[in-house]
Amino acid sequence: MDSNNSTKGKLYLIPTTLGDNEPLEVLPISIKRVIEAVDHYIVENEKSARRFIKKISPRKSQPGLHIEVLNKYTEAESLPTFLQPCLEGLNVGIISEAGCPGIADPGADVVRIAHQKNIQVVPLVGPSSIVLALMSSGMNGQNFAFNGYLPIDSVDRKKTIKSLEKKSRDIKQSQIFIETPYRNDKLFKELLASLSNSTRLCIACDITLNTEFIQTKSIADWKKSNVDLNKRPAIFIIQA
Repeated sequence: MDSNNSTKGKLYLIPTTLGDNEPLEVLPISIKRVIEAVDHYIVENEKSARRFIKKISPRKSQPGLHIEVLNKYTEAESLPTFLQPCLEGLNVGIISEAGCPGIADPGADVVRIAHQKNIQVVPLVGPSSIVLALMSSGMNGQNFAFNGYLPIDSVDRKKTIKSLEKKSRDIKQSQIFIETPYRNDKLFKELLASLSNSTRLCIACDITLNTEFIQTKSIADWKKSNVDLNKRPAIFIIQA
């Protein structure tokens, strides 16, 4: 592998907001500087990415942007071509739909290829709902696991919930997972029905927004609560 990457462009991992707040309220000025200097992007959704870029840098020329779309429909064979500008000495930015690229995000596949091609990867500071939820949960921040989405099938999901609870108890590990927002209320009910009363559950939704809600309670206490999570981006953390 060529060890000299001085003539290559860099791959910038550009975090975005977690909701509809003003970007520079939650993002550092370094992101504005990078966006103003970069014209090649890899994004999940072109329309929302262009809107984000315009918010950050209103004077930046939109017609001058070169955008590749990376989502579940993108063919894996095309990913290396997205980094061709880097091999030609131009910088490229990855923009996620929300939060940090590469975490619960298809951008990780491009980052892997960048390392294989000896392209420098530069992560920029920004909000991660997973990290912010864990920070504010009061749970074990030294031993934790992010499990992504739980199974959709209710039987499989119940088994997974019980398995995560056992693992949390056995190795004292915080277990983090997410759900599609419109299924949040159903998941919440299944957690109440499946977990032990003494197990702690943190629900963190609308993180960084005006409607932010973060609470950690035992399952016994959650059973006495009434909370509406429908269509609200949420992180769930359990610790037995």
